Amino acid sequence: MLWVKAFHIIAVVTWFAALFYLPRLFVYHAMAEDAVSRERFKIMERKLYRGIMTPSMIATLVLGFWLVYLNPAWMKGGWMHAKLLLVFLLVGYHHVCLAYMKKFAADANTRSHVFYRWFNEVPVVLLIAIVVLVVVKPF
Repeated sequence: MLWVKAFHIIAVVTWFAALFYLPRLFVYHAMAEDAVSRERFKIMERKLYRGIMTPSMIATLVLGFWLVYLNPAWMKGGWMHAKLLLVFLLVGYHHVCLAYMKKFAADANTRSHVFYRWFNEVPVVLLIAIVVLVVVKPF
């Protein structure tokens, strides 16, 4: 079980690194004024999303559910239900990032860099809440 937990934590860290970085790329992409920069951001965003972010999300979910399977008593705690709700929201955020990435790829972005600066804070709030739930288990 410790190996599963270790790899779950590694996957979570990798997923969050990408969740923090992709919206930051959106900030710079929204500010880009020349075609060369915009094309470079499209490539960076696509590679980050497909090569790191999505595989990390899948690994996080598979390993997380494996841990719950190994420890079914965790499902009796309200903290786990709250955590799973936040993970569900995080998966939604992941897919919203895909929608924004597709808009940038089609040169159809209508949002400002300020919007993406605020959008970039969502996973921070979710990470704080998830870590507190897992460590403190308040309910």
